[in-house]
Amino acid sequence: MAIALRKLPRANFAAATLALAALLAAAAAAAAGDYRPITPTMADRTVVLDGHHLSIGEVVDVARYGAKVALAPEARQRSADAYGLLLEAAAENVPVYWFNRGSGAGRQTEIFSGDPTSKKNQKFLAARQLAIFRRGALAGLGPQIKDEEIVRAMLVVRANTMTYEAASPGLTQRLLDLLNDRITPVVQSRGTVGEGDLGPFTNVAATMVGAGEAYYHGERMSAAEALKRAGLAPLAPFGADDSALESTNAYFTAQTALMAYDAREALSWADMTYAIDLDGMNSSISPLALPVQRNRPFKWLNWDAARVLDMMKGSYLFDLDNKRIIQDPESLRASSIRQGSAWEAWAELRDDLLIQLNSSDHNPAVSVGATPADSWELSTPQLRQFYVKGGPLSHGEHGFIFSNANWDPYPLANEVESFTIALANMDIAVAQRLQRFTNTFFTIIPPLAEIPGEPGRFGVSRGSDIDSTALMQEIDGLIVPVTPEGNALIQTVEDLQAQTRLKIARARQAVADTTDLLAEDLLTGTYWLNLRKLQDSTRAFGPVPTAVWTAFRKIVPFQADGAMPSSRPVHEVAAAFIRSHSSETFYGGGARDPGPHERRRIMQ
Repeated sequence: MAIALRKLPRANFAAATLALAALLAAAAAAAAGDYRPITPTMADRTVVLDGHHLSIGEVVDVARYGAKVALAPEARQRSADAYGLLLEAAAENVPVYWFNRGSGAGRQTEIFSGDPTSKKNQKFLAARQLAIFRRGALAGLGPQIKDEEIVRAMLVVRANTMTYEAASPGLTQRLLDLLNDRITPVVQSRGTVGEGDLGPFTNVAATMVGAGEAYYHGERMSAAEALKRAGLAPLAPFGADDSALESTNAYFTAQTALMAYDAREALSWADMTYAIDLDGMNSSISPLALPVQRNRPFKWLNWDAARVLDMMKGSYLFDLDNKRIIQDPESLRASSIRQGSAWEAWAELRDDLLIQLNSSDHNPAVSVGATPADSWELSTPQLRQFYVKGGPLSHGEHGFIFSNANWDPYPLANEVESFTIALANMDIAVAQRLQRFTNTFFTIIPPLAEIPGEPGRFGVSRGSDIDSTALMQEIDGLIVPVTPEGNALIQTVEDLQAQTRLKIARARQAVADTTDLLAEDLLTGTYWLNLRKLQDSTRAFGPVPTAVWTAFRKIVPFQADGAMPSSRPVHEVAAAFIRSHSSETFYGGGARDPGPHERRRIMQ
């Protein structure tokens, strides 16, 4: 572009430059136009980060609802100790990847030697780090991330895990500042191949030093202006701050936390709509009974069956009905199996996610206090060269600093794909049981729309079989695993790519589609509750189906002349109802692992 512009006459050059500036401004405005800021309803809450106990819910509280963050004193000290060990390592001429040695293809290149705090080295490192941070404004591949909650989630995850890294005190604090002052960097969505999220965090680095653009309380402006409004001076990075900030999978991990939180809600709603469907179908609930579960002691399947039964205590299904068919369609009989299996996959994902949220995925690994006597390999000549004996810069602390592959995002990347597949296998049961309500072989009675003289009714989604099929087609396309890939990048040094950006995007869409599918299920199931009530007004449905049905009918009335709250399609109203009502509003059974007591009950 620059060469072509120089060939133009001066007037044309100026015109082209103005046109280019206008195009860039228009692109920026368009990019910001559909930005989705958070609503900070938890701004008065503070989540304390200690590097050990950050939960999925706390990530969501900070990312989605604006909770503040603070570092626990022990976490701040751990970070300071790691930083001191880094500085001392260079002073002792210990080779450190991405500090006094280069990174990637330049890993054998000496960047500087000796004490990093000497006058010469300090000036060099300060200028070098500032230049690297500023260049972050130009990095990455658009479009930009549109959801503020994603960027905030990656910031809180990195703030927690960076307490293990050799970050300068200023960098450690600046991550907290961005979150607490709600300065949200403009981050490009496609700046990573999934083997460390370097690109997105170089964009964050730029904001810290006042380069590029950011959002301040949801308003887009220059990063320099955002810092000014918050009363913050641009960061003066030092040491290996670029490494400490960028060498992480926090972009992927953060989105996985948001997905896992939403997935737990979807699974809980699946259990509740299943209970509603059983009532609506006048089902035989024998597949959930204890003897059946004892015959196949998979703990999550047993747990889900017991959970759904608990939701339905007192239902008319436990009363004798000689007209009730002995066996339901497989989708109704097997739903707890599919849902229990999805819960199991979710639990495995959750367990790995909690490790990822509360440990280091950084290269190099800094281990303050480790000694050659800790393990036989540490005493060998090869590994002893990376031992820092300790001195003034580390306040006497000793330890090792090792190059490693900890930023390879497995096993969590596998768990994300596994859960997506398990979710789709659950969804097909939901879609099929929803469609069985069109068959009077199972329902015995027809829908009211087919009964002469009955008025039309709200509460059933006409064409729900088409809608559910359309959703399943989309879900089916999301479960094809991302092909394993290895491209020899950075002069063949970085030759694996995990493609986590693609994997988590599919998983999040699958969860969103599942919620839409459950909205169809809710519309159909609650419609049939009304029909069963018309059959016999004394019928009860159990506490959870009744609570959901009652609350939903306040939004979507059953009578045809009932006033709908808006002109929105009824499916959208149902989906919004699910998304705006926590499952715990209706059932407090939670999503804990099946405990010893439950296992004993099943196996007795």
